[in-house]
Amino acid sequence: MPAHAAVILDVDGTLVDSNDAHARAWIDAFDEHGIAVAFDHVRRSIGMGGDKLMPEVSGIDESSPLGQQISNRRGEIFKTRYLPQLKPFAATRPLIERFLADGLTLAVASSAKKDELDPLLKCAGVHDLIPHRTSSDDAANSKPEPDIVVAAVKRAGADPGRSIMLGDTPYDVAAARRAGIDIVGLECGGWTREALSGSLSVYREPADLLGRYEQSPFAGLRLQTSRG
Repeated sequence: MPAHAAVILDVDGTLVDSNDAHARAWIDAFDEHGIAVAFDHVRRSIGMGGDKLMPEVSGIDESSPLGQQISNRRGEIFKTRYLPQLKPFAATRPLIERFLADGLTLAVASSAKKDELDPLLKCAGVHDLIPHRTSSDDAANSKPEPDIVVAAVKRAGADPGRSIMLGDTPYDVAAARRAGIDIVGLECGGWTREALSGSLSVYREPADLLGRYEQSPFAGLRLQTSRG
């Protein structure tokens, strides 16, 4: 039996409007430890794994005692202060349903921690639709390294040559390309079309992609699936 055609999904900034919330949670956690970091710098780093974000914005190693304290506190702040307020982007669930109707296998490749991923998918309203999930806990190296994407493709039983990622940051683009799969970009996470260079196509948000679905790379993926 041939390997499946698949859509590999980022979550934060792609399905859920959460990138600002993640940045604020980091700022709050650093602030509680007496460390001032610039919001813009943190916001531009959202999409990396925390192991890369922390030294990027503060020079602190996440594996150090202080780094662990800040990382753990960020998780607590995010889940209690920000997660309950999050909303999906318009047409997120209809887009995921369209992928499924086209016979595409779905898998998540997220930089989120495992204990945050399920709540985020519930916020997106697609928790029941995506069976295959990988998080930062499933990979030795976080985005922009390809490990999470490679793990998601493998978990989906997919053919990399018949898989397309959907993401919103340059780190998603880099991870997908390094994993040997194509990517479609969304601007709703806060990055411009130019910043998402390397994507097959770029759309404003899930609703825009759904509205132009028949001209998108995913329609071509559907045709590959129908041919087996």
